[in-house]
Amino acid sequence: MALRYVERFATTQGKLADYLKRKIRERGWDGEPADPVAIAARMAELGYVDDRVWAEAKASALGRRGMGAGRVRQALAAAKVGQADASAVAPTVARDTVDSALRLAKRKRIGPFALTDADRALKQKQLATMIRAGHGFALARAIVDSAPGEQDDVDSFADLTHCSEDE
Repeated sequence: MALRYVERFATTQGKLADYLKRKIRERGWDGEPADPVAIAARMAELGYVDDRVWAEAKASALGRRGMGAGRVRQALAAAKVGQADASAVAPTVARDTVDSALRLAKRKRIGPFALTDADRALKQKQLATMIRAGHGFALARAIVDSAPGEQDDVDSFADLTHCSEDE
């Protein structure tokens, strides 16, 4: 079952172990008790599962969709990626923070990518969208407050990447 699963899906050790536990419970296991965690570890040892590669791919995909560091951390935690593997991906995510925020702004037509100037209520909604996507408050506020057509000034957002999501 484990081999068939990793053949079809890119996964993490934690997700594979959860899948195996669920399938064993659903199908009712008559033989000696199986250890899904040990099976998942064996699959990782054989190279069928690699949490770091999966984390890098997931972080990259989320970044291309415009998601920020907070959203990437949530996704990695939900997939049960270990702290060491998540920490290895963090510098890349931090480096691409402004690019992913601008990607989201362009897709949603926020700030410099808007067609017209937004009123206060719309700016609040846009700010909420940016924060839900995992971007820090300072960066989100700067992008939302940018006037439409100010694409030339996007380099000024780079100094806001040091701010955390809580600021």
